[in-house]
Parts: sequence; structure tokens; C-alpha cells
Amino acid sequence: MNDLVPEGWTNYRIRDVADTSDRYSFTGGPFGSDLKSEDYTNNGVRIIQLQNIGDGHFKNKYKIYTSEEKADALHSCNIYPGDIILSKMGDPVARAVIIPSISNRYLMASDGIRLSINKSRFDTKFVHDMINSVPFRNQAEMNSTGSTRKRIGLTQLRELEFICPPLPEQQKIAKILTSVDDVIEKTQAQIDKLKDLKTGMMQELLTRGVGVDGKPHTEFKDSPVGRIPVGWEVVTFGSITLESAFGPRFSSNEYALDGNIGCIRTTDMDENWDIDYSTTPRARLKFEEFEKHFLEDGDLLVTRSGTCGLVDVFKKQSIPMVAAAFLIRFRLNETVNPYFIRYLMMSSDIQEKIQNLASGGVQKNLSGTNLKTLALPKPDINEQNKIVEIIESINRRLLAAKIKQHSNKNLKKALMQDLLTGKVRVKVDSQP
Repeated sequence: MNDLVPEGWTNYRIRDVADTSDRYSFTGGPFGSDLKSEDYTNNGVRIIQLQNIGDGHFKNKYKIYTSEEKADALHSCNIYPGDIILSKMGDPVARAVIIPSISNRYLMASDGIRLSINKSRFDTKFVHDMINSVPFRNQAEMNSTGSTRKRIGLTQLRELEFICPPLPEQQKIAKILTSVDDVIEKTQAQIDKLKDLKTGMMQELLTRGVGVDGKPHTEFKDSPVGRIPVGWEVVTFGSITLESAFGPRFSSNEYALDGNIGCIRTTDMDENWDIDYSTTPRARLKFEEFEKHFLEDGDLLVTRSGTCGLVDVFKKQSIPMVAAAFLIRFRLNETVNPYFIRYLMMSSDIQEKIQNLASGGVQKNLSGTNLKTLALPKPDINEQNKIVEIIESINRRLLAAKIKQHSNKNLKKALMQDLLTGKVRVKVDSQP
């Protein structure tokens, strides 16, 4: 694999790191017919699914179980805390995580691969990070099958190669990378806490408001949109809309790096509500034909197909921009703050109502006409502005944490590139 092996390092195949004293130290999950949905239970032995295997981190959100008896019957597919599990498929293929000590044992689903390390020669954390490194991942991609979704088998995976230093150097490298992981984990906890704060704050602000002259609302009334402060109105979305239009259609052949007009697509919008204008494509279009479609600062954009109902507010850019064909552009009147309407329409209660307005089965579609019938609570503009200011203050803190996390992850990538290839050597203490 590598003709330039650092001094003292050795070429291995991934099969070489497995614990030979355990006959199931390198094995795949059960055949699909051996573990069916009817084997799932409310408690018992937890099943590790593809959804639990993040890119170097365990995702604890997805939880399904099976009985102790079923796990015993599939003993060869059991996996334990401290083991490594790799994904046979997904994006990226062969990504790995270390099994946490939440339970004493788990059962792998069919697309997992267990790797129990020979700890007398290899460090689990080092091997885990090596598997998730770019050189190893490139090998996994090359040895996978499938075009849309890559898949790798246990036989192919066993033969993939890597270079590795002696155990003390592995342990020192693992310690350095673990320290960065700790920072990433703490920053992620901060991000998650801010997201929860934002969710709770929005629920409170969008239903109870901030009051008048610093005094909270004390009187509430029933309305078509639930309990709201007495001074609030209930309006339809159409009544606050000056004009609306679908985005223009043009051929994808018009996209060009030197295009004169920017284009926001449905794929540029997500539930995080952040349009990255630096990555939206440009198109080479006739200015006079598309001028009427140019977006203005404060325009509300709503996805109308696929993941319909996502909402964002356009911020003026240095070049003219248009919304793509599967977006609806709304221009609102002066009685509303577009960011207030955005937060309101992205709240869970209003999102449920928006989805009910959409038509279709698997592929839902949302029309501007239907959306304009949506009922919304509406405080006066001053209170809207105050609500937006509070939510935006949380957004600024959240953005700062995300920027920090991006920097943390880039640092880890650089360290992995240097340390796991031997490009930068670490000094190993003479004493343990």
C-alpha cells in the first residue's frame, strides 16, 4: 500500500489487528432473515443499526431492542463495549465507531461489522481513527460496490491495508487525538444546549410574546391558532403578502462558474435555516429576461416540493439572485417582520399545519394558494421586532459555537493526516 513506510512502522492488513483468541473478533452482523422486525422488543438487548454508526461518533438517538433469547441465539453477532463497529454501507462506507459502555452487550444489525482488537499489539483508539482516516477510507471506497450507495463486504474489508507504529507510539497518538475529541464533544454539547434553548425560547416567545413596555402579557384568549395574548391578531398568510411567484425555470446547462446571476435551490435550504450563499450556484442568463425574478432583501422563500414547507429569508447579496423553480417567493407587507414570520412558520405547530396543506403522497407539493390560507398569530410590529432580536441573539451564540466546532474538526483532520501517516512523529516517554 505504501512504499514510504516511516522508520519503525509496519504495513498491516486490517485483519491483523483482530484478537485471535476470540473466534468472532472480526465478523459481520446476521443475515436479514435471522433478525426481522417481529424480533424487535421494547427492551432487552439493544440492536446497533447503521443509524447509530456516525462518522467517528456513536449516535445514541436511535434505539431498538430484541430479547435476551434472540441475542443469545445470534451470539456470533453480539458486540461489546470497547469493540469497534464498522458500517458495510452508507455514506461514508466503512466508517467506524467505538461501542460505548451504555450496556453490557449489544446485537449488531445486518450491515454492521464487529472488530475486537488484539490489545497486546494495537491501541483501539488508534485503529478506530486510522479506519476513519482519508487513506483507509479511500481504499474502502475503491473496494466497494454500487454507484448510488456504496457497499463493502467483510471479505474485501479484511484485506485493506494500513501502516502502524509500535504500541507505545500508537497510544501517544491516540492520546493526542482523544484530547481533540474531548474539545469537539464539549463544543457539540454547547451547540446542543443552545439548540434546546432556542427551541424552548421560540415556543415561549411565539405563543406568549414578550409583553408591552417590559411587562409580560397577563391576559390570553382562545383563537383558531390556540391560546394567544389578548392584544394579538389572527391573520392569514395571504393577508400579509404583497405578491408571490414561483421561481423561474431554466436549463441546468445554464449553470456556470462565471454566471452573472446567483440561484437558490431547494437543496440550499434545510431545517437549520441557513442558506450558504457562498455555495449556491451561478447561472449565465439574460439579465432582461430574469430581472423581474430578482430577489429583494427580506423576501420569504418557501420550498414547495420534496421537503416542502422549509422557510428562510433572503439576505441581499453582491450579485442579483433568483429562487429556483421549486421555491415560492413571497414579498410581505410592512406590518410584519419577515424573520418573525420565518420563525413562526418553522415552529412545530405551524409546520404541522403547513404539511396538512400540501398535496400528494410520498412526494408532497405545496401551492402558494393553499399556503396563503394558513392562519397565523400576529403581534404588533414592535413586539415582533423584540421577539426576533431575542431569537437572533441565541442564533449569534449558536453560530459562534458552530464556527468553533468547524475549526476543531479541521484541526483533527490535519492532526490525523500528520500523525496517522507518520509524517509527524511523536515523542514517546521512556517511562509508562
